[in-house]
Amino acid sequence: MASEDGTPRILVVEDNAINQLVTAEALEDFGFVAVVAPSGAEAIDRVRATEYDISLMDCQMPDMDGFETTRRIRAIERELGRRPRPIIALTANVVRGVRARCTEVGMDDYISKPIDLDLLHDTIVAHLRPDATA
Repeated sequence: MASEDGTPRILVVEDNAINQLVTAEALEDFGFVAVVAPSGAEAIDRVRATEYDISLMDCQMPDMDGFETTRRIRAIERELGRRPRPIIALTANVVRGVRARCTEVGMDDYISKPIDLDLLHDTIVAHLRPDATA
């Protein structure tokens, strides 16, 4: 959920420290509150404790990948009676079928790495205001 002042809170689920920094700084420059979870397990803990407006999900992480993390987040939302929040995949993997797999596990959108910051901004805004026209 948005922060106390109404600023959208975005969870960045990313294991790479450089990508964490670049993404979080870009989100803050866009005017959002960025919260980083360096693993799928930590993301699950954070989502259980707090609602975020959007999650940006790295698909390839050690221990628990972004696909399994998304499945578990969707289960938590159902368990707690929450409205599903958008999850946007971030992946360097452009192999055929990845986009379909993202959709299959409950992700709402997909952005390829390296991340185009204008595309990231526009995608987030579109999901924050799904009824807005482009």
